[in-house]
Parts: sequence; structure tokens; C-alpha cells
Amino acid sequence: MCAISGIVNTHGANYRGIVDSMLAVQKHRGPDDSGVFECPDAVFGHNRLSVIDIAGGHQPMLSNNRRLVVVLNGEIYNFADLRTKMIAAGHQFATESDTETLIHLYESYGSECVNFLDGMFAFAIYDTAKRKLLLGRDRLGQKPLYYFMDGDSLVFASELRGLQQHPQCPQTLDKNALNNFMSLQYIPQPDTSFNNIRKLPPGYILEQHLNNNQISIRCYWQADFSIKNSTLTMDSATAELRRLVEKAVEKRLVSEVPIGTFLSGGVDSCIVTGITAKLMYPAPCDAFTAAFSVSEYDERDAAKRSAEIINKVTGGNLRHHEREIRPDDFELVENLFAHFGEPFADASALPLYLLSKFAREKITVALCGDGADEIFAGYERYLAMRYAEKVYFMPKAARKLIFNSIASLFPNHGERSKSGRVRRLLKLFADPEEVGYFNLLDRCPAAIKKELYGPALREVVDRDSSECFTSMNWELIARDRVEKLGELDLRTYLPGDILTKADIASMANALELRSPFLDRDVVEFASRLPMKYKLSAKRRKYILCAAFPEFITPELLKRPKRGFGVPVSAWLRGSWKEQAYRKLFESRLTGDGFIKANALQKYWNLHQKGYDFGYLLWDLLILAMFLERNPQSR
Repeated sequence: MCAISGIVNTHGANYRGIVDSMLAVQKHRGPDDSGVFECPDAVFGHNRLSVIDIAGGHQPMLSNNRRLVVVLNGEIYNFADLRTKMIAAGHQFATESDTETLIHLYESYGSECVNFLDGMFAFAIYDTAKRKLLLGRDRLGQKPLYYFMDGDSLVFASELRGLQQHPQCPQTLDKNALNNFMSLQYIPQPDTSFNNIRKLPPGYILEQHLNNNQISIRCYWQADFSIKNSTLTMDSATAELRRLVEKAVEKRLVSEVPIGTFLSGGVDSCIVTGITAKLMYPAPCDAFTAAFSVSEYDERDAAKRSAEIINKVTGGNLRHHEREIRPDDFELVENLFAHFGEPFADASALPLYLLSKFAREKITVALCGDGADEIFAGYERYLAMRYAEKVYFMPKAARKLIFNSIASLFPNHGERSKSGRVRRLLKLFADPEEVGYFNLLDRCPAAIKKELYGPALREVVDRDSSECFTSMNWELIARDRVEKLGELDLRTYLPGDILTKADIASMANALELRSPFLDRDVVEFASRLPMKYKLSAKRRKYILCAAFPEFITPELLKRPKRGFGVPVSAWLRGSWKEQAYRKLFESRLTGDGFIKANALQKYWNLHQKGYDFGYLLWDLLILAMFLERNPQSR
């Protein structure tokens, strides 16, 4: 893992000092080494976390003829096979690094080189002879890449804070992006919180030709849900899935530094940890668990039981480490969420950061279970949507009246409570089917926005945030209604929330996080499976659990899915109360007219009385901190 930075321009300006500043603010991502390349058209910078070819993998890396320069963030898992083929074709390698493989692929295939890569990556290649830049991002969005144009210059970096070292970095707020954040707790790609700063979407490349300053952006990959292996039996599919997942884990064990896993009480991390321990045997495998003092969020007992099962199956080489963490440190909140560079309110980033910090004491690379929920229909909301299909025969007006009336009978004791889950399901039954899924996720409905938004957000108060989902309907190709939602999550929630959180929380501790379920072969195989293999009448991730019966015991299947949440609602009434109040009411949030103080006071008071507006207040707290860090933004 690393950080990349660069400025490419058509007029030969000297940007070395700016790139040095970009390196400085991203050093946490790559504390082991750094380097800079300069030529008349470009300056590239690189911070390195050394994992493969520690001695020879210095970047920026040049081709043998010094015509090409490359910076890479991430890992190319199939680099050894690609290297063998390139050598057979006459290429001469000077290092053992996966980065050099990218250079030789580009020499042979140009921008099509990205199609050969199996890994997680964001890279930049500059051809000094053709004056051509190529930016590329991995298929699922595991590694970030931000950029903006300044006249005839293109500026890119791994983090928004890197871009902000450029004096011309845009500071005008994208109000609609902030509006979407209030609903989703993240800003969907390709938008950012600033106008004219963009995220390169997953599975895309960007090419810039400096001779005519032409820029093109195109998609090179997306999962294809339209073709199904309808003749594949469940037994055959289960066997093949097992083979692919085991192979994906094995690919991700290539490392010259200590490697381990994250282990929660759930299915995904148990499978990854079990396979890892089996493949590493008899060498020890370290697994790390975060424990909480709040029992409803604590999975230590479940993780301990999973570790016992894994050791029984694999021979006893799993070393399980657990630590109780306290993510309610308010200073931690401010410091961690500054890394995101824009409003981001998935509070589980707090425990993930502390778990990464704990694991980094012993390892440099960790394997995790990210991605399984999206590709194998693991979220409870998918099952809820399947139930909702059964009432769509009713007229919309009747559904709205009946199910909203029933929902009002259940108290709002929080999303994790039984009454809260029932309320959400009934609200889903009442909603129009075209926006039901968005409303299920919406943390700040339109009616509340109209109460809260002040003059600074007046222009977007009537904007419908569900458009960021519904506008993609024409692009989605899955035929099954619920599978289409998984495809949507694969293109929005996974890269925008889950993988952004994983990247920032781990890299803030210089820990590399690898996700076997996001292996290209696994994702493409899963997308071709009939939906009934993934989501049965009552079971989620049906085929994934069936593929690893030695790890996924009946005991594990009975455990409720908890996720990696934190009790934000309670903290806003307790340990965070005074500091959060000051941030909300004594900052730009209310002072500059983004949010009306009197409306905010209403929801604050209701929350303190026991009503649950934790998500809403948390979103606003994150927005307040973002505005405080960007005093010039308007």
C-alpha cells in the first residue's frame, strides 16, 4: 500500500514543491520510503509501504529506456505470472516488484494493459515521448484516486488532503453532494464535496494527451449479471466457489512482511481466517478481534468460538488476539475523519481504525471479509426487499395507508432494536417500489431536510437524493429485482462507503487490507450464479455458507448479524454530549447558515429525551467538522 501524487501539465511549470507537500500529508499511507520524478511535463510523487520486493521496489519507477514513469498504490496479485509471460516475450526486468510488471504491460499493450491486472490498485503512467498520461483504478474500487483539472494541468492524489496542497485546488462546495451525504452518510462517485474534484470510478481509466490536451474517461470492466449459469447444479457451483475463494485467499498471502486476518463473529471473516490458517499451516496465523464494553456491539465471544472451530479444523496454528477498544474518544473522531477529506459518517470507521492500530503491532498486511455481502446477498435489507415484493400487488395508496399506520404503533428505540427493525420493514412496504430501497437507507428524509437546511443549502433543499440511485437504473443489467440492488450496492455503497472506510482506517495505521471476496474471478462467478443460490427463502449468503461447512457451523448460522457498529446514539447523550453540542451550535454549520439552529435544537432536544435521532445528529456533527477544516469553502 502506498500513496501516489502527481501533476501533469502542458506548459512545463515547476510543481516540485507542491508534490513534496502532497507527499508530506500522505506519509501515513507509506512511511517506509518516498520518491519524486520530474520532467518538463510532469512531477510524480510516491509514498511507500514496503510489502513486496522491499529492496528493489522504489517508486516512482522508470522503464529500462527511461521513457515511461509509473507510480502504483496497491498490489497486483498475478504479477508473477505476468512477469513470466513478459520475459518469454523478450522483456528484461530489473526488479522483483509488481510495479515493474505494469511498465512492461504498458509497453506491449498501452492503455489495454489494465485488462491483464488482477489486484487492487490505483496507478499513473506517463509516457514522456508521447506526452500521454494514463490513470487507472481497480475493478471494485479498493484503492482511491482523486483528481482535478486546473486549466491545462491535471492533478491527482490518493487522498483529497493531498490534492488540497495545490494552491488552485477547488474550494467551492458541491451542495448537491452534501445533500446526498446527509441521506447516505457518504458521497457517491464520481462526485466529491467540492465542485470540479472527482473520484475516478472503479473499473475506469483516464487518458490525457498533452499535445492537444484531450482527455477521455472510459469503463474497462463491470460485473455482468445478465448471463446466468442456469445449468450449473448447486453442488457443482458450491465446489467451484470453494475453489475460487481458496485461490483468492492464497493469492493474497504473497508478502515479505507479517500477515494476518481480522476475525469478527460473522460468516465472512470466519471463512477468510479459516482458509488463511489452513494455507499457512504449520506456520502460525494471527487473527485480531475488537471487543466492546457495550454488550449489544460486542462479538468477542462469537469470535473466540470461531477461532476454536478454526483451530479444530486446521490443526491449531491460529493465534487469536482480542482487545477491548474505546472508540468514543472524541479527539479520535476529529483526527480520523479528517483523513477522509470530505464528509463521511460511517461510524464503524472508528473501531476499524482501532482494530487496525491493534493489528499493526504484529502484522503489516491483514485479510478481511469485505465484499461478501454485496456479491452473495448478505445484507438483511435484501431479504426485506424480497418480502416487500410480496405486497407490491396492492395499490400504492392502500399500502401507504395500511403499513404506515401499523408502523406508527412501534416505538422508535433505534435501528438495532426489534421495534426499529419492524418499523423499517413496514415503512418499506408502504413506500413506492421505485424508491423503497433508497428510503430504507435514507438517514435524513426530505421532510427533515426542509426543516433543517438554512440559506447556504437553500438551492438543494428540493433536490431528490434518490436520483443518485434511480439515475443508474438504465445502467444496471441484473434481471432479478433484489439482485439488481446488489449490483447497485456494488457500484455505490461498496466503493463509496465500505471500501473508502477500509482504505482510510487501515492506511492511517500503515496497514494493508486485502479482500479475497473482491477477487475478480470470485465476483464474476458470483454474478453468473442464479439468485436462488445466493438468497433462499430465509437464508442469505446461502451458497457461500454451503461452500465451507467445516467453518460455518449451525451454531454460527444462528448468530444474528451485527455488523461493526458503535453506539453513537448513546454517546451523543453521554460521553460526547458537551463536545458535540459545541461543534454543532458554535461552528460554521449554524453560524454560516448551512443548518438552522432552531430546527437543529429541536432534534437535539428530542434525542436527549430518548427519541433516536443519532444518525441525523452524527451526520451533522461530521458535516460541522468538515466545514471547520475548510474555512474558505462556500
